[in-house]
Amino acid sequence: MPTTDPPSKAQGAIDPKTPFLQKSIAVLGFGSQGFGQACNLKDSGANVSIALRSGSPTIEKAQAAGFNVTTIEDAAKTADVLVILLPDVQHGPVFKSQIAPHLRRGQTLVFSHGFSVLYGEVSPPEGIDVILVAPKGPGHLVRGEYQRGRGVPALIAIHQDATGTAKQTAMAYAEAIGAKRGGVIETTFKNETETDLFGEQAVLCGGATALVKAGFETLVEAGYPAELAYFECLHELKLIVDLMYEGGIDDMRYSISDTARYGDVSRGPRVIDASVKARMKEVLTEIQNGTFAREWIAEVQAGTPNLKAKVAADAGHEIERVGKTLRDGMAWLGEAKFVDRKVN
Repeated sequence: MPTTDPPSKAQGAIDPKTPFLQKSIAVLGFGSQGFGQACNLKDSGANVSIALRSGSPTIEKAQAAGFNVTTIEDAAKTADVLVILLPDVQHGPVFKSQIAPHLRRGQTLVFSHGFSVLYGEVSPPEGIDVILVAPKGPGHLVRGEYQRGRGVPALIAIHQDATGTAKQTAMAYAEAIGAKRGGVIETTFKNETETDLFGEQAVLCGGATALVKAGFETLVEAGYPAELAYFECLHELKLIVDLMYEGGIDDMRYSISDTARYGDVSRGPRVIDASVKARMKEVLTEIQNGTFAREWIAEVQAGTPNLKAKVAADAGHEIERVGKTLRDGMAWLGEAKFVDRKVN
């Protein structure tokens, strides 16, 4: 996967003469990615509005952020570029009922995750450019890094190039949200979707939270204070990940003590062993053959009972109670937070 453009550290996000800035852009959804990308587009000089369903609880947030809010149907009729940042499983129903009937040749559909296209929930008509611009980080981080003069790297992909300029649009969009400051890599909808789902489930979210909770529980059940367990298994994780983020595993191992380094290479593989990797392969297979997609779509159609139950159970976990108490004493954590639930 060749890098299509080197990272840029320029404070200005995009040349004001870029044709992309002459297009009308509608961002559908104002969740984490909708918030982050729309704000960055606006600050880069793009003509951007927010499209939401009637009665959406985020209308006031979008208006407070300085956006004109329109309906999804009106956006589909009038916008040159439709950025679909709704939850994945909403794409299909919304596309069929509120977007597809109003599309015209030459418009562009932008996705930040290929789920709905790859698994057939959305089937774009001919004459429409269909592109992917997928920042490799949550929307609040996309916004925060942009405001710091940096950028979250992104993947781009072209599913359908009706105009012959789809890639130029993808690159201009990536630049306008700040992604070119971090680097842009070209891929496919399939590869982006499958690797993204696997990373979330096996490592970044599912794997990490399960490992943190298991470590915390092991120490607490052995009689150690919960506060110590929290620091060792959750709080300090950021310090280690930051080292890996900046310089890879090698820099992390260079920075820690010899004792920690030996424990890393001698005990880590005993915890995350071949059996874990085998189960990771099972998770990947379920992603590749559509099992996870079908399960998730069915879960949403049923009202997400399993998701709600599992999230509620974790919200009551001792690690959350202890962590909140400890974090309340860390005043610096409130400074320049990426997530402010009242605003974004």
